[in-house]
Amino acid sequence: MDPIAENVKRVRERIGAAAERCGRAPDSVRLVAVTKTVDAGRIRAALAAGIEEVGENYLQEALPKLAELRGHAVIRHFIGHLQRNKAARAAEWFDMIQSVDSEPLAQAIGRHAAARGRVMEALLEVNVAGEASKFGVDPGAACSLAEKVSAIEGVRLVGLMGMGPLGADPGAARRAFRQLAHLFDQLSRSHRQVLSMGMTGDYETAIEEGSTMVRIGTGIFGVRSQP
Repeated sequence: MDPIAENVKRVRERIGAAAERCGRAPDSVRLVAVTKTVDAGRIRAALAAGIEEVGENYLQEALPKLAELRGHAVIRHFIGHLQRNKAARAAEWFDMIQSVDSEPLAQAIGRHAAARGRVMEALLEVNVAGEASKFGVDPGAACSLAEKVSAIEGVRLVGLMGMGPLGADPGAARRAFRQLAHLFDQLSRSHRQVLSMGMTGDYETAIEEGSTMVRIGTGIFGVRSQP
């Protein structure tokens, strides 16, 4: 079996086991393969192994690869920090933007999506790690921002995204995920569709705390090369 296919199989097994430990169905957790620094050929190998959703961090890197993948049935997530002046390209190429962290950014996305006759699914990125190096709205302002974003034409707010502290012990990661899940529970029902939390090093903990979407890069493709 191809190494990427083996990794996809292993990750799905671990997702399923984590879900079952907390009384959930394995298919209640969506798997997004993070393809930052991964070339189109290796992405095709992941798609052949059953991956249906991919996530990219940088527009400049992502667009040539997405162009190569035209014709493949794949859901495209933008998961990196997005500047307002790049909202038009994001609205053109992606199906979900997971990193909305301000009302002006949401307005820019909505304006460009609506101009294309689209409604962009969006997640609010919340900085539950409490780290200055991470983007995201402050947890205390998340619910207020959710109300504002939900009123913007061209955007459909469907949930929250967040990351655990970098290199943190499992307890710290669990507390961060629990805080994000608590904020998620405060959203209105129509906005509680996706809780995106958990990466290669902590996705099982995230699932145990309620994650419905995990973002796995190195666990599928191995150690990243430098872009």
